[in-house]
Amino acid sequence: MKKLLFTAALLSCAAAALSANGRKDDAQAGTAAAAVNTEFIASTPWTAAFADLAGIDGVLSIAPADMKHPPEYEITVSDIKKVTGSRYLLYAGYERMMKTLGDSAGNVTLIKIQTDNSVATVESQAELIASYAHTEAECAERVASYRKTVEDGKALAESEGLASKKILVHAMQVYLAKDLGLPVTDTFGPGPVTAAQLAKAKEAGYDIIIDNVHDPVASPLMEVCPGAKLVVWRNFPEATGRGALERVVQENIDALVK
Repeated sequence: MKKLLFTAALLSCAAAALSANGRKDDAQAGTAAAAVNTEFIASTPWTAAFADLAGIDGVLSIAPADMKHPPEYEITVSDIKKVTGSRYLLYAGYERMMKTLGDSAGNVTLIKIQTDNSVATVESQAELIASYAHTEAECAERVASYRKTVEDGKALAESEGLASKKILVHAMQVYLAKDLGLPVTDTFGPGPVTAAQLAKAKEAGYDIIIDNVHDPVASPLMEVCPGAKLVVWRNFPEATGRGALERVVQENIDALVK
């Protein structure tokens, strides 16, 4: 029944799709205004941020940027209008909406990308997206800026003496942590912390615990490591637009060293 409902929505909404995509979306609030891109659309603010790094402007996110965990977003008929009016849909594969869109996207080309904030992944996935848009030159400049932000953060972390600290990192944040040169002693999450992990943390006495704002599970660890500094990082940008992922990384670095 659910599939029939979405199929009917596709037929009734396809004619209005192009005009709907010509409007600016509320998800762009707080970012530099840009004409809405009618060729590319992204599943979440994170995949939209990869499109930005690929040199493509104005890519909308289906899931709102103000959600705590955008992959859980349930797609609507209005969203289907936007998707069917686009040529390419960027997604990561773990989004709940893809259970529906996989069968309902029509002729839209689905581009699956890997999402983590390491420089290596950002560069490879941005280049993949750029190959569809022929924006390789702009992609190279934006990725270079992203890389510099991470390298500057690494230098700052070294100057703050973080290389000598015992650091426990949420598994979804380990990629950036390693790029910043942090000595990742161990990881936890994304599931609940186990009794064995708590016992290990109590014995280790970590100096810093880095949690994930989209799936926070570090509270029990802080109880057994009361002297540790809790740092909470994010992966999904809080707004789409130019430089979204670079801002996320800079904010994570700021939280680490403040």
